[in-house]
Amino acid sequence: MAFDIIKKRRSVFPIQYNDKPISKETIEKLLEAANWAPTHKKTEPWRFKVLMGTKKEALGKFMSDKYQEVDSKPKQLKIKKLQDNPVRSGAVIAICMQRDPNECIPEWEELAATAMAVQNMWLCSTEMGIGCYWSSPGLIKYMDEFFNLNEGEKCLGFLYMGYYDNPVEPSTRTPIEEKVEWFD
Repeated sequence: MAFDIIKKRRSVFPIQYNDKPISKETIEKLLEAANWAPTHKKTEPWRFKVLMGTKKEALGKFMSDKYQEVDSKPKQLKIKKLQDNPVRSGAVIAICMQRDPNECIPEWEELAATAMAVQNMWLCSTEMGIGCYWSSPGLIKYMDEFFNLNEGEKCLGFLYMGYYDNPVEPSTRTPIEEKVEWFD
């Protein structure tokens, strides 16, 4: 049931992933789920760049090198994490948004549509036993140096993905009643 999957969805971090590969066919299913996200005026702004194999290592190297270049006091722990997270993942999907060239709707709506596409992938991943983590480091502003981004396209972060062995801690939420006002 969808409600159960929604409640089960969690951030599962690359350090928790095992070595089981994620097949291209599985990624294609997840991308198809993303493609059915709501989109105002059917702009379908989501764009994805799937990194597997040696491209994951190249992403980690690029990000750790860029971090050392732009930060005046780089931390060794962060350098290692930037290198390791992509490599530990079964796949990394760069989450991008292509702005409608006519700007017929507000940018926030295209960002929201892209986030809903990611949520579709995340929920389906949860159902398939694949952990995900959406990372949006400050370094994403440099991703046009790594990817050939189109005019009006921006990188919003990375969806790290991987199978995992240990159960994920259940989450809690404050009661919805604390967040809702009813008007009759």
